[in-house]
Amino acid sequence: MAGLSSMASSLLPLSSSLPVASRGTSFSLPTFIAFPTSSPVFKPPGSLTIRCVRVGGVEIPNNKRVEFSLRYIHGIGRVRARQILCDLSLDNKITKDLSDEELISLRDEVSKYMIEGDLKRFNRLAIERLKEIRCYRGIRHDMGLPCRGQRTKNNCRTLKGKRVTVAGKKKAK
Repeated sequence: MAGLSSMASSLLPLSSSLPVASRGTSFSLPTFIAFPTSSPVFKPPGSLTIRCVRVGGVEIPNNKRVEFSLRYIHGIGRVRARQILCDLSLDNKITKDLSDEELISLRDEVSKYMIEGDLKRFNRLAIERLKEIRCYRGIRHDMGLPCRGQRTKNNCRTLKGKRVTVAGKKKAK
């Protein structure tokens, strides 16, 4: 019984109004359980804490390494994120550990690339141009079919949409 009570009390703080039953006997748990902390963190009241870092108009996560955080920006993938880090000779450390100078240089380097809205606008205009000149790829975009040579007999349901049943021919007798 004591083992169950100590195990339950170490897991969660429970209300004393909730009885815990075990094989016909019931007992109550303490109302509050305190866990000792190894090092107390002192934050003065009203201190400013940074939650997310904005780079290229996007909030990138604070708790990930810079290489992976940069991938949250549309237009920056694995290779380009590594290239940015190499160009700046920046260590791949956690984003919240970056100094102000490193953040400023990172923002400047990212602003050299076509990202986010500009990239989306460029791609949309390229597709519109293909549709206007009525080339094969433009026609496929217009019809909502794959335009890079994929087969369409069995797959490409996301582009074609939901299946539409067509009445078949009547069998000749």
